[in-house]
Amino acid sequence: MGDTLKDSTYYLIALNLVDSIGQKAIDLLLGGFKTPSEIFHASEDDLVSCGLRPSQAKRIKGFSRWKRVEQVFSICQKKGIKIIDIFSDNYPQRLREIASPPPLLFLRGELEREDWLSIAVVGSRRPSAYGITVAEQLTGELVSLGLTIVSGMARGIDSVAHKEALKAGGRTIAVLGSGVDVVYPAENRSLMERIAVSGAVISEFLPGTRPERGNFPRRNRIISGLSLGVLVVEATTKSGTLITAGYAIEQGRDVFAVPGRVNSSLSAGTNELIKKGAKLVLTVEDIVEEFAHEIRQFLKQKSKPKRVELTPEEEALFRHITDEPVHVDELTRTSGLPLYKILSILTGLEIKGMVRQTEGKRFCRKKEVQQGV
Repeated sequence: MGDTLKDSTYYLIALNLVDSIGQKAIDLLLGGFKTPSEIFHASEDDLVSCGLRPSQAKRIKGFSRWKRVEQVFSICQKKGIKIIDIFSDNYPQRLREIASPPPLLFLRGELEREDWLSIAVVGSRRPSAYGITVAEQLTGELVSLGLTIVSGMARGIDSVAHKEALKAGGRTIAVLGSGVDVVYPAENRSLMERIAVSGAVISEFLPGTRPERGNFPRRNRIISGLSLGVLVVEATTKSGTLITAGYAIEQGRDVFAVPGRVNSSLSAGTNELIKKGAKLVLTVEDIVEEFAHEIRQFLKQKSKPKRVELTPEEEALFRHITDEPVHVDELTRTSGLPLYKILSILTGLEIKGMVRQTEGKRFCRKKEVQQGV
């Protein structure tokens, strides 16, 4: 087994690899133990006392796939995938506050401070020309106001929203129902790469995870969880988009819907949402006026000088990084830390804007910032 000094990310990955341990069991365990490390060092009785079935407790105590855990770190390093766990300061605060937040996020690209001001745009996989036009218009206007667009990179409205956000020069976040190294649908390969360069591609699923049917409702709770509100452009009454709207309501998010023709199946879902209390959207002002306070608050915070607080581990590793790119293997040698720990710390430093990755798994200092002590 891994030693007790390994960090929370290491043990959370291990927990993901234990058979028969799902989100409900993980919620119970994280609520019953102070750290993920304690879970693997606890007795079966202690695990059962948290609410686990005896069979689940036995599987945790019998877990032996520690080499697979190391392999996940290695894969992430090779593919430029960052890992953020729920105990990290870099974990999105709004997402942390939902019921059953994902304990791990795998990330390609960057999560920025301005992503706090985000709106989810979702809808039909087979939209009408009307739906496409409205999605493009509203997305472009939201981006022009400085909002980040969150969606699920599915066919249809999701893809339209991502593309329009990029076209308008804004930021967009794609939340996947697969690993961040798995393209789905296949025709969105180029789109995913573009988002990874100027936005963020994230998932709670381990790299290599295929887009199984049951993954998408879990993805949808993250889409709404990251966002101030959810805009539904077109949806039938059986659309998976309504699952996202349902999560938004549970999470206390605002739900917005674009009305459509009463005899159109593509508008039946959105019209029903409006009937049940979603805010009818005719112009972008219908959305923005709900978040006037949040926008003002964000702009006020954004105008303040950026002050970066580093953890002791981040400060220690940062001293080994210079303006010249240095390979992760060299950082492992000079710092004396294991590779998985180096990668975890580098993720934090990247997100805080202290370092950037160059070619060939090399890192250098990014820019001068005011660093807190």
